Amino acid sequence: MDLPVLPPVSPMLAKSVSTIPPGASYEPKWDGFRSICFRDGDEVELGSRNERPLTRYFPEIVAAARAELPPRCVVDGEIVIATERGLDFEALQLRLHPAASRVNMLAEKTPAAFIAFDLLALGDHDYTSTPFSERRAALVAALSDCGPPFHVTPATTDIETAQRWFDEFEGAGLDGVIAKPLTLTYQPDKRVMFKIKHQRTADCVVAGYRLHKSGDDAVGSLLLGLYTDDGRLASVGVIGAFPMATRRQLFTDLQPLVTTFDDHPWNWGAHAEPEAAKYAGSRWNAGKDLSFVPLRPERVVEVRYDHMEGERFRHTAQFNRWRPDRDPRSCTYAQLDQPVAFQLTDIIPGLR
Repeated sequence: MDLPVLPPVSPMLAKSVSTIPPGASYEPKWDGFRSICFRDGDEVELGSRNERPLTRYFPEIVAAARAELPPRCVVDGEIVIATERGLDFEALQLRLHPAASRVNMLAEKTPAAFIAFDLLALGDHDYTSTPFSERRAALVAALSDCGPPFHVTPATTDIETAQRWFDEFEGAGLDGVIAKPLTLTYQPDKRVMFKIKHQRTADCVVAGYRLHKSGDDAVGSLLLGLYTDDGRLASVGVIGAFPMATRRQLFTDLQPLVTTFDDHPWNWGAHAEPEAAKYAGSRWNAGKDLSFVPLRPERVVEVRYDHMEGERFRHTAQFNRWRPDRDPRSCTYAQLDQPVAFQLTDIIPGLR
């Protein structure tokens, strides 16, 4: 490639803040795979947040880049899969498959889209030292004639519009709002933007734990459950960010609750069968050990979370406090907020 900005490049990042800051450019926060797209003629590479190429996993994006993007450019954005029900992150994860035949089949069945939100280079011009307001204008102009699957994200400098987006767009599977100072230069791997995400709490049943990697006397993570309408205890996620002293104290405190899998609602954990992965396994590491120590579901913890994906928390939840006053059976899905449905095509016409 012969570009003024060459791969690999670590994307510019955002730090979490609790409220939308004034005096910035605001965008919806897309929930997909962050990617920087490099095009130099027929050469196309899709970089990732960790600088590992995503190129082989999204052949339809590569083909579209050759057909739609300016001949020589570097564009920062998000790869998403849009459905009638909103963004589908689980379908996106299925693309990370070693078999090319499987990837090609999924590319036809569930094609991805690229949501562009920054411009790093165009032709021979390096835009990384240019203020964001100018980069945004150049991005809109450069991609004005692009067709699907490339789209430029909506943006506004009106904070009231940004607040409305924050409230409404979650119903389409979006993750919050990003705020970018108008004078911001592009700074790879630096948390110089701001992200505002939904924060909620839920009371969950602690149904097991995994040991910490340091040894057999400390808790690595707690497995959380919520009861469904038919009385089933569903696995909803984990919490695991504890100081080491707390991990050891938790191990001691939880020993009286240790039980056998025969008496546990998640007895699939006794064998750590592959089917269990969709309930308690790692989303990113299919080979991860799924075994855990089962506990009688008698303790309740309040956790912080951003949003749900199906029956589970989309991201790792955070410990808030213990709830000894709560009956575990009262910890149901009914307590969770249900975002009002919103169509992706009302955010970006033609996104599919």
